[in-house]
Amino acid sequence: MKVSDILRVKGTALFTTPPHALLWQAVQTMAENDIGSIVVMDRGRLAGMLTFREVLTTVHANGGWIGDGTVRDVMDAQPLIVGSDTDVNLLRPLMLEKHTRYVPVMDGDTLMGVISFYDVARAVLEEQGFENKMLKAYIRDWPESESPAA
Repeated sequence: MKVSDILRVKGTALFTTPPHALLWQAVQTMAENDIGSIVVMDRGRLAGMLTFREVLTTVHANGGWIGDGTVRDVMDAQPLIVGSDTDVNLLRPLMLEKHTRYVPVMDGDTLMGVISFYDVARAVLEEQGFENKMLKAYIRDWPESESPAA
């Protein structure tokens, strides 16, 4: 399964913010849209990612206050990025290794979408469920004249 398969099922809703936006405004967008990340775009190019991890770190550092800084001040300027042709089986260990919950999907300089750890887990679970169903159907239809253990 490819990342493009997940994006196709997930849909095309995408939220972005410029790096000069106030952090509280980006957090407001995240809260209103029930999203855990927002892509930071600068003049049409990916500049970074803002996730709830960076927001919580900032709130903690400011003694419970979000502050009056900008998105650029706290964003991850070097997020893990994948192409839409990336195999999900290669992406899963990368996300685990880097503790990454949200990954921008790029085709060249074009942002195609963002996939989350949840999106990957759901897609893998659905794929395994389908394979399990097919195997059970195959076993159920096994010819009696043949032995399943060869």
